[in-house]
Amino acid sequence: MSFDVERVRKDFPILDRMVKGRRLVYLDSAATTQKPTPVLEAMARYYARSNANVHRSIHTLGEEATEAYVGAHETVARFIGARGLEEIVFTKNCTEAINTVAYAWGLTNLERGDEVVVTRMEHHANFVPWQQIARAKGATLRIAPLDAEGRVDLEAYGALLGRRTKIVAFTGMSNVLGTITPAREMIRMAHDAGAVALVDGAQSVPHTKTDVRALDADFLAFSGHKMLGPTGIGVLYGKMDLLERMPPFQFGGEMIRRVEDENSSWNDLPWKFEAGTPMIAEAIGLAAAVDYLNGLGMDNVREHEERLVAKAYAALAAVPGVTLYGPKPGPERGGVVAFNVEGAHAHDLASLFDDAGIAVRAGHHCAQPLMRELDVPSAARASFYVYNTEAEVEALASAVARAREVLA
Repeated sequence: MSFDVERVRKDFPILDRMVKGRRLVYLDSAATTQKPTPVLEAMARYYARSNANVHRSIHTLGEEATEAYVGAHETVARFIGARGLEEIVFTKNCTEAINTVAYAWGLTNLERGDEVVVTRMEHHANFVPWQQIARAKGATLRIAPLDAEGRVDLEAYGALLGRRTKIVAFTGMSNVLGTITPAREMIRMAHDAGAVALVDGAQSVPHTKTDVRALDADFLAFSGHKMLGPTGIGVLYGKMDLLERMPPFQFGGEMIRRVEDENSSWNDLPWKFEAGTPMIAEAIGLAAAVDYLNGLGMDNVREHEERLVAKAYAALAAVPGVTLYGPKPGPERGGVVAFNVEGAHAHDLASLFDDAGIAVRAGHHCAQPLMRELDVPSAARASFYVYNTEAEVEALASAVARAREVLA
């Protein structure tokens, strides 16, 4: 059963804003999502009533802050099906979560001649860390190709996996193509080759129901700000046995158990990987965002986006001179539509859309290797979420048609 999008929109005060004399049409949720009132209120309430550092104070405010912060780990663990809070590490964003694995796991486990496998559609955050760690360790970065519709070529991916493959890192959903990868199958194939698997869930976790145990993922990274939560917080899920064997990525307060003159020992999970004062308000905001999404139902979120992207794809495909990228709407596509208009630069498109109050993204979307594969320097991208409507899709299609007349 779908949810009432007009009721949902009432929870997002920013959607009442006028941009250049027009009601805001926000179609850039793949970059960052807007925040519902319950998230804003949860963070404000913490600062107004319980602001204190965590884990360190026995006074009332400190205990309240610690309870809320630990509770946020538990909320996120339940949301993705982790075994417990020990498997949930808070970072400042998805990029830091991936870098934590690259440095803490990669520097320890990769050797000269080993191989790291990524895909051609990766965001720079899941491409460059592995490129650099492979270079530092004398390992080889191997890149799985895509088929003509922008899906991972599973046969070619499987051919890359071998006895020297140590880790596979791939996106759960492309931020450009909207491609939803067959994560469970790709993880199984990695495990069959003796490798561990990391999923960049920045685009997939906010939009689809995620169960890390059903996937058998070794690592999963995602960001709070792409799922109605605040900026400044990300999540690294890791299987407990892997996290226990990994050395800390950063050192300082809170992540230690005991410090001697010549050596130190580390705190329990997940605090071992959370050095210094953490993002307390942001964690509280993320937990509120998870509660909000749970209230909507992730199946409803997915169904709503499928309707929007199908309508957008059909409407834009009907405009002469428009090129669309990625799979056709369906189970393999998320709520992202990237496109170009013949004779128009993507940045010019975005500027014209902004004049109409429509916010989209334009550029290479931190996916330059993919853009070279598509043989384009940039693309415009509309991305949808729980607060978008079919009327906003129609506004986008009209803006694209007008832009073609102006620019082509």
